[in-house]
Amino acid sequence: MLTTIADLPTGFADKVFAAQSTFRAVMEAMARPGSRQRVPADTGAPAGLMRGAAAIALTLFDHDTPIWLDPQLGHAAAWLKFHTGAPLVVDPAGASFAMIAEGAALPELDRFSLGSNEYPDRSTTLILQVDSLTEGCVYELRGPGIDGTAILRAALAPGDLGDRLAINATLFPRGVDVVLVHDDTVVAIPRTTRLAAVED
Repeated sequence: MLTTIADLPTGFADKVFAAQSTFRAVMEAMARPGSRQRVPADTGAPAGLMRGAAAIALTLFDHDTPIWLDPQLGHAAAWLKFHTGAPLVVDPAGASFAMIAEGAALPELDRFSLGSNEYPDRSTTLILQVDSLTEGCVYELRGPGIDGTAILRAALAPGDLGDRLAINATLFPRGVDVVLVHDDTVVAIPRTTRLAAVED
């Protein structure tokens, strides 16, 4: 059965206010790694796409930002195309943003664009949905924007995400940035941040 425009969920209820609020939340999350930031809750989204991830897409995606979707979000392609105009790519290496609904199925990070020394900003930003940003394992974060260390309790998948992100230390200034999303809350782990699980 074909999906028509009328069948697609709405986007922002108040486009200007919500986009501005979401942009500020994402920038604050990037500036203060590990801090929880809220985005507007009145955001429409297709099934399986959390409101925070939808809000980021509606704010940051456009026709110049190719995106890659994991298989579980393939059904969201029409909604994303209609509301953002962003082109979908099959190869993760060609994506400016990658949306991952299930972290356990996250591809190896070297399959995404890691940028170049001349253009590190051309790397892929991962938008990774997680089960919780308040419960689960305890993680310690270190790096710019953090006074000493920051503590994050979260239910993250894949379980070895911290180990995988260690690749950023060897690649800098190249690497991937990650935005964790649960419901309408976001936490950023920029490429300059080191994430390690600690004893609870």
